[in-house]
Amino acid sequence: MAALSRRRGALITLDESVGMAFLIVRDSMSPAQRVAFVLHDVFRYPFPEVARIVGRTPAACRRLAFTARRGIRTAQESAATSTAQDAAVVRALKRAWEHNDVGALIRLLDPEVTAVGDGGGVVRTLEHPLRGREPIVRGLLRFGPRQSGQTLLERTVNGRPGLVGCQDGAVLTVYSFGVSDHRVRHLWAMRNPEKLRSWATVAAA
Repeated sequence: MAALSRRRGALITLDESVGMAFLIVRDSMSPAQRVAFVLHDVFRYPFPEVARIVGRTPAACRRLAFTARRGIRTAQESAATSTAQDAAVVRALKRAWEHNDVGALIRLLDPEVTAVGDGGGVVRTLEHPLRGREPIVRGLLRFGPRQSGQTLLERTVNGRPGLVGCQDGAVLTVYSFGVSDHRVRHLWAMRNPEKLRSWATVAAA
């Protein structure tokens, strides 16, 4: 019973990046690869026991787990590269926004970019979703750091590179982005005070 409890605990404490990578490549694995990986790498079953469950030899199960592990490692490396590239795009957008650089903003936005705001019916934000570079650039310039007096901070938002707008020690807006092919395709502006409570310490820091 204690061994089973430890194995269950291993699943709960599985490194988040490994867990996410596993979800990404899961559908590309064969059922046997998934079972061998989970039983051995997560629950720590020895390969002879995995072999009995899977109905293959220990050597075959070792190869299955190795192949699954290699796919997860590749997914992790790809995700890290993607995150770094997205962070560079968000950083460039921040710099262009702070300097009201229209040309740079247009280059960084996808032609079909969309923007959505959530003010919770309490604070001013977009009344309707916007689509297209030109209207979104106009909106960015109208409510940019220079005009609003906000300070933009680079922060992780929903696990991805994002921005946090602060003013007078308070978080006013949290921006998250969908990036594809080195351009922003989606922009979400969270201004709902109720949903910004958890960000209070960001402004203090």
